Amino acid sequence: MIINTGQRTDIPAFYSEWFLRRLREGYVLVRNPYNFHQVNRYRLDPSVVDVIGFCTKNPLPMIPHMDLLKDYGQYWFVTITPYGRDIEPMVPDKHAILDSFKTLSDIVGVDSIGWRYDPIFINDRYTEEYHLHSFETMAAALAGYTKTVVISFIDLYPKVRRNFPEVREMTYEQKLTLGKRMIEIASSCGMTVRPCAEGNFLSPYGADTGGCMTIATYEKAIGARLEAPQRKGARAECACYLACDIGAYNTCRHLCKYCYANAEPEVVLQNSKLHDPSSPLLIGNIEPEDKIFEVPQTSWIDRQLRLDIL
Repeated sequence: MIINTGQRTDIPAFYSEWFLRRLREGYVLVRNPYNFHQVNRYRLDPSVVDVIGFCTKNPLPMIPHMDLLKDYGQYWFVTITPYGRDIEPMVPDKHAILDSFKTLSDIVGVDSIGWRYDPIFINDRYTEEYHLHSFETMAAALAGYTKTVVISFIDLYPKVRRNFPEVREMTYEQKLTLGKRMIEIASSCGMTVRPCAEGNFLSPYGADTGGCMTIATYEKAIGARLEAPQRKGARAECACYLACDIGAYNTCRHLCKYCYANAEPEVVLQNSKLHDPSSPLLIGNIEPEDKIFEVPQTSWIDRQLRLDIL
């Protein structure tokens, strides 16, 4: 099966000590975000967990401890954008993240790591020219360290509108202009652009619009076929296989203005104070009213030898 860590928060950046303890103890508890006292228990054991998917803006805290992950299949997305502290107030220096990306790529391999340059928005500071210059500089720095770059254009979810009221939708023409040029730049650096939930309008120009965190992505990362149960994407236009996320909403301390997973900064800071690295839950501890459900887990790796008959 697949365990995800990055839909709700950034575990490598802020909760690596907790996650490493969970790996050592062999299990994790996760609250249902829509039913507080329903708690799922997942085993963290490579005999049943085929891949762990990570999404982070800062993998550095995890890098010294990668030996604890050596028996697991892995896929990492590292988000590196051109925004300053006016948009991403707590994200570390981008040059340091670029260096961390390269180090991580050397550990897990180019098929197990991708770069995310998203979400993209345009304003007086972050113009089309600014994005293209930044994208080209970053792509050149990461050439040879990944084959994948994911782009997406900002979606104005209610949380985003509330925390980032000055942001505006991008026009189709802006998306097309940026997308086409980014595809050209990425290709020159040995990368394929994978738009995230953006439809197929960039496919005629060389983008792979089949999804960014798909079963095929995981299979290539681990070099094995997965017999995964059918599952819908997070959104109708999303082809990614996202399930069994062990994070919690309203806990990411990057405090990016465009974040869909945080309500308000005050809520995030309040929740962060409840974090106990020794707890099996990311936030808080088990309460008397909690009902813990053991999630059935099996390996999805197809271990049957298949021979192509010509």
